[in-house]
Amino acid sequence: MEGTESRSGTSSVVADWSLVFWTLCSVLLPVLITLWCSFQRSRRRVLIQDIFRKSKHDWHYTDLFGQPSYCCVCTQHILQGAFCNCCGLRVSEGCLKKADQLFLCKEIMMRSNGEAHSSMPHHWIRGNVPLCSCCMICKQQCGTQPKLCDYRCAWCQCTVHDECMMECLKTEECTFGEFRDLIIPPYYLSTINQMRKEKRSNYEKVLPFCRKHWMPVIILANTRSGNNMGETLLGEFKILLNPVQVFDLSKIAPAKALQLCTLLPCNAVRVLVCGGDGTVGWVLDAIDEMKIKGQERYIPQVAILPLGTGNDLSNTLGWGAGYAGEVPVEQILRNVMEADGVRLDRWKVQVTNKGYYNLRKPKAVYFFYGTKDCLVQECKDLNKKVELELDGERIELPNLEGIIVLNIGYWGGGCRLWEGMGDEPYPLARHDDGLLEVVGVHGSFHCAQIQVKLANPVRLGQAHTVRLILKSSKMPMQVDGEPWAQGPCTVTITHKTHALMLYHSGEQTDDDASSVSEQDHAREQTDEDV
Repeated sequence: MEGTESRSGTSSVVADWSLVFWTLCSVLLPVLITLWCSFQRSRRRVLIQDIFRKSKHDWHYTDLFGQPSYCCVCTQHILQGAFCNCCGLRVSEGCLKKADQLFLCKEIMMRSNGEAHSSMPHHWIRGNVPLCSCCMICKQQCGTQPKLCDYRCAWCQCTVHDECMMECLKTEECTFGEFRDLIIPPYYLSTINQMRKEKRSNYEKVLPFCRKHWMPVIILANTRSGNNMGETLLGEFKILLNPVQVFDLSKIAPAKALQLCTLLPCNAVRVLVCGGDGTVGWVLDAIDEMKIKGQERYIPQVAILPLGTGNDLSNTLGWGAGYAGEVPVEQILRNVMEADGVRLDRWKVQVTNKGYYNLRKPKAVYFFYGTKDCLVQECKDLNKKVELELDGERIELPNLEGIIVLNIGYWGGGCRLWEGMGDEPYPLARHDDGLLEVVGVHGSFHCAQIQVKLANPVRLGQAHTVRLILKSSKMPMQVDGEPWAQGPCTVTITHKTHALMLYHSGEQTDDDASSVSEQDHAREQTDEDV
């Protein structure tokens, strides 16, 4: 009996320890596997980033390609892998090193052997051609077979079937395609580089190597603006243009990027700013610095691709209230080519005897302040706290809660504030006449009514110089969307200079069309007077 009890007790202990062991295994094994996989994943990412850093390609990794893709090395179908933002190569993770050895990326500057070049051959990339592209030889659709097939030129974007690819096409001169007037050719930069070594600066002599109506474009994209579309746009523009023309403003300042203009023909460069009104102002400040340096003849004309939240300047110049990828990049470049040049007044804001309080808050806090203003009305009786002078003349203020000084047609994310309901006669508001429009509002609800054309603003007048004398101890202010709390001071706004902008006349509303026609009529009248 005692032996039987001893054996049963031992087997019970063994069963308990066995249960503990397998429980620990079931718990620890998944944890260890997860840690091992995480370690391998991080190790793989380090190796990939090392390859990216040493490569001449502009590699980016993706977990899922947006269209059926095939590795340019092993020709296998891939769901994830790396793609080059400049030449469009797509490879699997395991073929990255081999792709670097086998394929050259787009050259931003042609290798020079001491001779001047005026042309260059196609740069053919096999496979992964754009959807709905047609062969330049037989005019039939390319990329229809479920495999790595057909060719695309990384410069002119022409496509050709495998069976249509002839030996002569491999050495044929590339025309740079539809956007030849916007692209800076690699052979141009190599010639300029050679001239700089010889200390020659007459770059105009290089112009015959390019097209007669050459208007090179520089892309300045802020990847931190608004809806974070900047990163995607950078890659799409690098595919269509010379990568040297495309700059990320989170990595390089506009003043440095714009020095490329000094290597290009005078008064020919166009700049496309991808960002919000703040980014545009940043670029225009850099252009003002070029004027101070004596580089007036290299000043570019500026177009806007609105990626910010307000985009009032973009709206005023016909580029729209926002961009979310609905327009192809190719159409954006066409719009830049077709845009007309206009002038935009730039103004100087001086604050004297200033005492201010920082009010840089997240947007959620702005919402809180706006809601609080609707209920508490802290800015009421503004006429007792502020004095307004227009061109030196004192203006008697009615009972207001806000004063707004405008130079452009839109305000507050799309509101045509100066026009209001459009049922009253008023002087024409323009962005190039050296005049500021000054209006008053009775509160947040009044602003909302103006926004939906149910009310008119209190038009205080137009002036070349606006002076505000703030007598209150603390008042909210903002300039170009940057808010702060301002103490007693004198704010003087005077004309500074003009900026050369590009106006896009497509997709106008009825209000825009009427406003533009009035501005054109006024401009023609001015030209006749001159």
